[in-house]
Amino acid sequence: MIHPDIQRFLKDWDLAWDSLPAQSGPAARRAHFEMVASSMREPHPEGIATREHWVAVPKTGSKVRVSIFRPTVAAGNLPALIYMHGGAWMQGSPETHWDITAGIAAANQQVVISVDYSLAPEFPFPRALYETAAVVRWVHQEAAALGIRADAIAVGGDSAGGNLAAAVCLLLRGTPHAPSAQLLVYPAVDFTTDRASHRENANGPLVTVASMPAVNAMYCPDPADLLCPLAAPLRAENHAGLPPAFICVAENDPLRDEGIAYAEVLEAAGVPVRLDRGESLIHGYLRAKKYCEPVRDRFAKMCTWLQEASA
Repeated sequence: MIHPDIQRFLKDWDLAWDSLPAQSGPAARRAHFEMVASSMREPHPEGIATREHWVAVPKTGSKVRVSIFRPTVAAGNLPALIYMHGGAWMQGSPETHWDITAGIAAANQQVVISVDYSLAPEFPFPRALYETAAVVRWVHQEAAALGIRADAIAVGGDSAGGNLAAAVCLLLRGTPHAPSAQLLVYPAVDFTTDRASHRENANGPLVTVASMPAVNAMYCPDPADLLCPLAAPLRAENHAGLPPAFICVAENDPLRDEGIAYAEVLEAAGVPVRLDRGESLIHGYLRAKKYCEPVRDRFAKMCTWLQEASA
């Protein structure tokens, strides 16, 4: 059963999206998402400064924008979280997920770096992953200048962003730039749609099973990539040596069971894992933080885990 306060959020969310024509493409959806997120954004927390930077991406010869959130009163080098927003790989930005990243920076008094990675279908897999990896390497290399502890650089993300966070941990495993921890919030880690949660929650809310093939094809137009572990981290042959993980799923989410499966394979490989099953919650529940006490409780647990992971 969905929590009543989530139902209040969904009423406002659905109303905000009603003005978008049903057959709108990615560009129209992106613009509308930016407008909706802006209208529903919580006040920016006091004491958190923001700035932008462009990071070079050697694999593509391009640059990717990052938004950096830093506490103004915290002294010395701080732990950092590199965060990838959700949005089905085709929409979203640091601005649409401002509440999450600014909120973590304020709650933990840590640096949060939000990545404006390139979106599908114009830039399919592995473009966003290359950009994510470039940002992780840059943060390590510039840690001292950024006022960041090089031994406490975690990655995180929600939904498609959780996919990128998990994938970059696989990509950088065993390197000097390997993340210290991974926060995966209702992550997409596989492309199959035959699990119990897909049947139980086929109609969402927020994400539906019927929409998944088209979304997946935008991110991975080559069907072979749907089986690649860097696109579908659950399919990696070996998950040993990956950083500690906090995996948050939601009871009423089609992606629930693949998130649970990822927690299980990590744990079987000897990776420390904390799993939160998100009882009464839905995919995208962090957007309902101001509506719902259980969401605020989950958010606080994420922040506490990040603090513990960087201790």
